[in-house]
Formats: sequence, structure tokens, C-alpha cells
Amino acid sequence: MESVEARASGYWYGDEPRDRTGVDALNALRRYRSAESEMRRRTRTALRLNETDMLALRYVVNAARDDRDVSSKDLAGYLGISSASTTVLVDRLVASGHMNRSKHPRDGRAVVLTVTPNTHQEMRTAFGDMHIRMMDVARGLSSHDAGVVSAFLDSMTEAVNAPVDGGNIAR
Repeated sequence: MESVEARASGYWYGDEPRDRTGVDALNALRRYRSAESEMRRRTRTALRLNETDMLALRYVVNAARDDRDVSSKDLAGYLGISSASTTVLVDRLVASGHMNRSKHPRDGRAVVLTVTPNTHQEMRTAFGDMHIRMMDVARGLSSHDAGVVSAFLDSMTEAVNAPVDGGNIAR
């Protein structure tokens, strides 16, 4: 016989009415992740980029916002790819007009990666309204609710980052 928890759990979640539970939170998180994944797919298609390209551009944009220079080595470390793969990636992004290589302002031997102004504008166009809507939702949370949501998401991050032990997720 199927347990109540299994009937109300999500992948095989039941639809019977009930008070909100942790399972409802998991379902909402799954719907959000699905919507975010679809948005990223649409954006990659619109910008004619793959997932690694988008991750690389976002990393370089965030570094510039934080006034940090990015080298190919930095990018390779962030993406977890080889220097050869990074060279191919950067070559592709430079050729497509999304990224520039330039001499480091203080160390002329080093190369700094930057995102082109056109790519900045494309990204603002693609993400701008969505980011505004997301900030509006976040600003609408009370301090208490923001704390609860943050704690839940931090705990979920820990849960999915837990090491795998013999094919089972470690607890």
C-alpha cells in the first residue's frame, strides 16, 4: 500500500487538497527551476549561445561589475574546463563579437577578457525586464518571509551539494 507521504511527495505527488507542506515548497521550487531553465534556453537561442558561453559571459560581466579583471586562467577555473577548451571558447566568443581580449592595464604581458558593449546591451535586453520583475517579487517579501525562503534555499543548496557515497546521497 502506498504511504501518505509517497502520495503527497511530488514526482509522484498526489493532487488531494491539504495544508501547505514541505512537499508544496519542493513542487514550487521544481516549477521555478523549470521556468528558469526554459528562460535560459530562450535566451541562449536569442543570443545564439550555448550554456557554457552564457556562463562565461555572466562570469566576465559579474567580475567587471566587481571591478575584477578576468584572465583565461580565471575563466577556466570558474568553468572547470581545460586551458585548451577555454582558448576555443574565448576564440569563439571573440569571433562572434561577444567578448574582447585586451592587454592588462597594469601588466602588458597579461590578457584581460571583457564583454563587448553590444553583448552588454543584448544581455540587458534579454534579462532586464525579468530581473526587474524578480526584484519586485523579492522586495515584496516581509523580513520574516525573506528569512524563511533564504534558509530553505540555503538548506536545499546544502542538500544537493552533499557528497555522493556509493551511489546514495550522503545524509
